[in-house]
Amino acid sequence: MKKLNIIFCGTPDFSVPALEMLFNHPHVNLSHVITMPDRPAGRGQKLQSPPVAEFAKASKISLIQTENINREEEILNKLEGEKVDAIVVLAFAQFLGSRILNLPKLGCFNIHTSLLPRYRGAAPIQYALLNGDKESGVSIQRMVKQMDAGDLVHSYPMQLDDNETGGQLYTRLKFQAALSLNTVISKLLNNKITYTPQDHDAATFAPTLKKEDGFLDFSNKTIEEIHNQVRALIPWPGTWCKLNGKRLKVFSVEKSLKSISPGACDTKDGNILIGCSNGTLRLSDVQIEGKKRCSDTSLINGMKNSTTDFTIN
Repeated sequence: MKKLNIIFCGTPDFSVPALEMLFNHPHVNLSHVITMPDRPAGRGQKLQSPPVAEFAKASKISLIQTENINREEEILNKLEGEKVDAIVVLAFAQFLGSRILNLPKLGCFNIHTSLLPRYRGAAPIQYALLNGDKESGVSIQRMVKQMDAGDLVHSYPMQLDDNETGGQLYTRLKFQAALSLNTVISKLLNNKITYTPQDHDAATFAPTLKKEDGFLDFSNKTIEEIHNQVRALIPWPGTWCKLNGKRLKVFSVEKSLKSISPGACDTKDGNILIGCSNGTLRLSDVQIEGKKRCSDTSLINGMKNSTTDFTIN
């Protein structure tokens, strides 16, 4: 069987299982890996390579690191002189211009962690959980200039648990992305690939999250919305409110049968109970600024030495 000459574009640890699958595939020649440049990281701000670059260097794969591949004239000229069957893109953090998109014989294929056309954009994992969806998955599309709008070559649905966190789903999708890519590679090798246009009228979007998206607005949200927000935004950007003026990170919530006015705080029983628009939640796993993560009971007991009046804002 022939070998496919493939270029891989990706950056974070999320991309590594798919890259590793291509590297180990007997019918793939992984000709180049393209990723972002090294960045300062950690307390010492030492330069650190992206996980994809680390894998490429360890595996002795040709590595290209660039802030914008579209502006690399010399590299593009070189690639255009090579035989490239396909380009695979996963969490690359760069848009591909027409010159790159037109480079491979079979096309550029992007792996996206939602069931397209739902949740086009940078944060599909979190938005599926924020909205309380029962299903997510992996889509692979043949790329066009419009973001996440290409014809679908593969979709793999995955059921979501009501308590699944962003970190948990991230891990499941990271490995499913590699498995789905393996399926598409087999289809390409056997000329069994099919292209299904997306329903653009059904498209929804998942824009980049910001730190302020983690603020918990108890007064104006339901207990279901708060629960989904807390689990969706683990580990980043995380969710928070203010307890007596101090930032309180919230890692887990539980429904309470006690009736409290929206936005009000009750700690009389040693728990942090907060009223939402349609019920009451307990903030069961928390961390107040300057202290270690703990249960709400431990936090309240520790703070009662200085105050018995607690407010959320």
